[in-house]
Amino acid sequence: MTLLESFTLLGGVGLFLYGMSTMSTGLKNAAGDKLRSILERATANRFVAVAVGIAVTLLIQSSSATDMMVISFVNSGLMSLSQAIGVIMGANIGTTVTAQITAFNLGAYAPFILFIGALLYLFVKHPTLKHIGHIILGFGMLFFGISTIKSAITPLSRDPLFISFLSTLENPAVAVLFGVLFTSLLQSSSSSVVIFQTFAVQGMIGYDMVVYLVIGAAIGSVAPNLLASLTTNRNGKRTALLNLLFNLIRAALMILLINLFPQFTDLIRGLTPGDIGHQVANTHTIFAILAVLIELPFADQIVKLSEKILPFLPQESRSAEDRKLYYLVQTGDLPSSVAIQQAKLELVRMGRIARNSLQDSIQSFFEMDDKLVDRVFEAEDTVDILTDKIQEKLIAFRSMDYAPKEVNRLSQLMLAASDLERISDHAENIAEHVQECKMRKAVMSEAAISDLKILSEAVMKSVDSALHIFETDDFHELPKADRLEQNVDDLQADIMNIHIQRLMEERCNPVSGVIFNDMVTDLERCSDHAINVAYALSGLTKT
Repeated sequence: MTLLESFTLLGGVGLFLYGMSTMSTGLKNAAGDKLRSILERATANRFVAVAVGIAVTLLIQSSSATDMMVISFVNSGLMSLSQAIGVIMGANIGTTVTAQITAFNLGAYAPFILFIGALLYLFVKHPTLKHIGHIILGFGMLFFGISTIKSAITPLSRDPLFISFLSTLENPAVAVLFGVLFTSLLQSSSSSVVIFQTFAVQGMIGYDMVVYLVIGAAIGSVAPNLLASLTTNRNGKRTALLNLLFNLIRAALMILLINLFPQFTDLIRGLTPGDIGHQVANTHTIFAILAVLIELPFADQIVKLSEKILPFLPQESRSAEDRKLYYLVQTGDLPSSVAIQQAKLELVRMGRIARNSLQDSIQSFFEMDDKLVDRVFEAEDTVDILTDKIQEKLIAFRSMDYAPKEVNRLSQLMLAASDLERISDHAENIAEHVQECKMRKAVMSEAAISDLKILSEAVMKSVDSALHIFETDDFHELPKADRLEQNVDDLQADIMNIHIQRLMEERCNPVSGVIFNDMVTDLERCSDHAINVAYALSGLTKT
């Protein structure tokens, strides 16, 4: 194989991969935010979850992308592992459609498909048609890439070195291992299976060899998810592990099946006799469907296995409990006044979590403690999840036949939820300042640290006072809360004036100065949101 032919092959692979990416992007843009909402509504019903996994993967033509979204949902607590495994199984079926499409020899029509796609994408202003053009453009690139690969690999059939290499793949174990490594390299099982399919169509490898390559490709498809999970919490890592376990079991089952019952592969080949392209595609699809049918009844056991491999830590169990609703569980038959009181109790509990997170973030800043930083980030996820759940319940209450006074109280609780969530957001910002200080090696003067400690103490008093008023309805304490909030405002103004003086006298590092300014702002904003919470249910207007 000449150097030019090697470049042609690589170019064909690159064009195919880029076409896949382009088509996927176009489909995502056309679907908008519907994909995420579809996934979020994957219920505990496993069959629905599998259907959702198939549907989303069909839309975006990437099981890896579907799995990435699932990992992010589990990581943030929006989806459980039991829901995730169903979606993952469905994604493994949905991804086989690419090979089914490429089994049709549309290479001769690729230039025309590219032309139509380019016209729509470049010259049509209507957003939907533009997205469709993007999809068609990717579709054309995909087939043009396959056509280029086919023309480039023809000389390989006469290359002694390549023929020698292919002969090693006649060993099933080597073929599976190659399928794993090749797919891990390409980061896409669809792409690797289509390339194996192309080799088979060109007569370079036989069907029996492709079967094992396809089995290996399913395992290798997990590589992007395993890499992505490195930056997630342990539940996110368990989600990637679920995918790996599913595909390892799938590989073992399929290897056992085709060795115990060789007639099974004969049956698949008999579906499209003489058409090895469709035989490979059908093998990919049937193996995936069969694996789901066999493993779905044992989904709970696979989830438990992932939890044994990555056992729950004490803080994980605590976070899982914190993220549950305690008081808004059964609200359908409750009187309106009781239901509203239950919502308030949930917000009080969420407020304590946000308050403790703020305390942890302040402590992490003065001690530069990474463990406290991680705890703040975990609490922020918890508050976000609780906010969504509580506000969803409050919105449902507003659709009921409540008295105007009760509807107004619901609105105020909605606003209080937002303010409490913002306190948690600022706590997260403060924790991020710790990371920034370490990354940029920023050191603050003793005077700056002292000012921040004074402001922090004032802010915590303001927040504690506001939460006490919200919890007890002791509105006689509002003047005290006002004084505490005003004290924070006055301190902020004084501290910033002193800070400006330090900058002018060059007694402050500019990098540290920026972080100091952001820190002061975050602390003061916490007090602002706290006073809103204090007044939320009072019926009074803040003076």
